[in-house]
Amino acid sequence: MNKKLKKNLIEYGIIGAVLIGLFVTGLHTEVFGFLQRGILATGIMDPKIEEKADIAAVTPAKGAVLDLSLVNSKGEKVNMEQFRGKVIFLNFWATWCPPCIAEMPGINKLYQDVKDDNVEFIMLSVDQNFEKAKKFKDRKGYGFEIYRAAGPIPQMYSTRSIPTTYVIDADGNLALTHLGMGDFDTKDFKQFLTELQ
Repeated sequence: MNKKLKKNLIEYGIIGAVLIGLFVTGLHTEVFGFLQRGILATGIMDPKIEEKADIAAVTPAKGAVLDLSLVNSKGEKVNMEQFRGKVIFLNFWATWCPPCIAEMPGINKLYQDVKDDNVEFIMLSVDQNFEKAKKFKDRKGYGFEIYRAAGPIPQMYSTRSIPTTYVIDADGNLALTHLGMGDFDTKDFKQFLTELQ
């Protein structure tokens, strides 16, 4: 066996061992989420709010379904209807989803900046084990409340992409649908939320 081949096999073996170690320990989601946070920092994944504003100017408003039963991390039953009149930031996420993990710090920063501005955050976990989601939130120290669905999710919010974010304006109209991860902690997005009140 020549030296170059031997060196390549050792390198691939080390990379393979690291990857297997990440998956076995469950740290792969955190590591891949951290790497994807770098992609978010470039701005290429920002929600296209200018495009949505142009579309909204020429199309009628689409009423959002607010009949969604939820349970928060304290075990309290909540219906999304009770947030009517507020801007609703509805995000579907899971602890096993690296893009979800990547966008969470930005969402938490956004929450900290606008939580008193008549904006309600519904961070809806699709984890099968809600306890895992609660432990994740506590471990990360996020200030927003997390929820799980307590009944069927309306067809309007049916998505195959996790994370997915919906923004509903104060009049109850769907203002934004963003599939995939996004950097929501931007000046433009905060202005967008303010305009929806």
